[in-house]
Amino acid sequence: MDQRLALTQHWNVGVHHAAPLRLLTFTTCSCITCQPSFDKVVPLSFLELGLAGLVAIYSELCELGNPPPVIDAEDLEKDPEAVLRGLCQDLGIPFQPSMLRWESGPREFDGIWPLGGMVVYTSRQVSRNLVLIPRNFHLRFPANEKILVWVGDELLPRESAKVSVLDSVVQGGDAVWEGLRIYNRKIFKLEEHLDRLFDSAKALAFSNVPTREAIKEAIFKTLISNGMFDNAHIRLTLTRGKKVTSGMSPAFNLYGCTLIVLAEWKPPVYDNSGGIKLVTATTRRNSPNSIDSKIHHNNLINNILAKIEGNLANAEDAVMLDKDGFVSETNATNIFMVKKGQVLTPHADYCLPGITRTTVMDLVVQEKLVLHERRISLSEFHVADEVWTTGTMGELTPVVMIDGRVIGNGEVGPVTRQIQSAYKALTAESGLPIPIPTNEKA
Repeated sequence: MDQRLALTQHWNVGVHHAAPLRLLTFTTCSCITCQPSFDKVVPLSFLELGLAGLVAIYSELCELGNPPPVIDAEDLEKDPEAVLRGLCQDLGIPFQPSMLRWESGPREFDGIWPLGGMVVYTSRQVSRNLVLIPRNFHLRFPANEKILVWVGDELLPRESAKVSVLDSVVQGGDAVWEGLRIYNRKIFKLEEHLDRLFDSAKALAFSNVPTREAIKEAIFKTLISNGMFDNAHIRLTLTRGKKVTSGMSPAFNLYGCTLIVLAEWKPPVYDNSGGIKLVTATTRRNSPNSIDSKIHHNNLINNILAKIEGNLANAEDAVMLDKDGFVSETNATNIFMVKKGQVLTPHADYCLPGITRTTVMDLVVQEKLVLHERRISLSEFHVADEVWTTGTMGELTPVVMIDGRVIGNGEVGPVTRQIQSAYKALTAESGLPIPIPTNEKA
């Protein structure tokens, strides 16, 4: 009888779902069988074990500035609730008890996306089982596929939530907007955001604007209907409304404004623990001579052009300069720097005077740090000890590199962490409570 070495590999794949988290477990078990005449077992190679592919994935994500969290699959098996709670905290998403009761198997809306989810590797040849989760995996929460969106004066399923082709936001980007965050059943800085929304609408001479209470009611109904009471983000948009015919003139708007409340499960969109990289865009920030950035309008082409430059440079965002070459902000956020213990941020001449920016400036003073608001050159940011950005979408995000220059020692600095902690404490304790019905609180 031929004496042969039989190598077998068994692959098991399971997909687990729960709103708003979905994880793919990919388990590889390798074993060797041999005939009795063999006195030893030939160890499997690095490639045969599949470790090369796993390390390649991990290395590529690290090179892209997107290192994935790593957990031990054995720990996950021993104490799944504790591990999942810790994982959710690291990823900035809410833990739900239903995560412990997921059923395996595909879902029709998955497509190929889960292959970028969680990878679990197990083998008798290695001592630890690794779980790799790309940090941007949460950008497609399956729960967001079924959300209800407020458009006009009603809630509609996501696939039916549309505005008219004659709406001003379609015809000319003629709208104003705000970003809101939900923390612990409260809307953070809602009144300040509504103040700016109404100021922007007035600056653009909108007519038939909904009342403050009507907008609040639409926001509350949207959040309650979607069950979003924590770790959610709202894109609040007010357009000039539908026109009677296509064209630029506001005289064609006879129907009043269109209100859109888009609420999604959305953790902060940047890596707030490890930091991000920025590049400087050639696109300059709008001057008040053309479009005043203090009007929070939807015509974002100036920012989008800079964002394209950032994308092409494989950076998270792009620094935008003013017409004189001083730093204004990034394409999406305000920006701060620390030098010798003092905090600096550019004047809000060209940049949007962000609400998160104002909040952070107040926190800097409360933390008894020196704050300067002045013109700042790009080279000053290059040699800063620390840099961070601020915005509702991303909160307070450390910057570890600008234009290839490492900021400080390339790690999140002490002042950044101090203000991050103060900001987290503030969001936990303040905000306008959502009037959740009693039956929804359970």
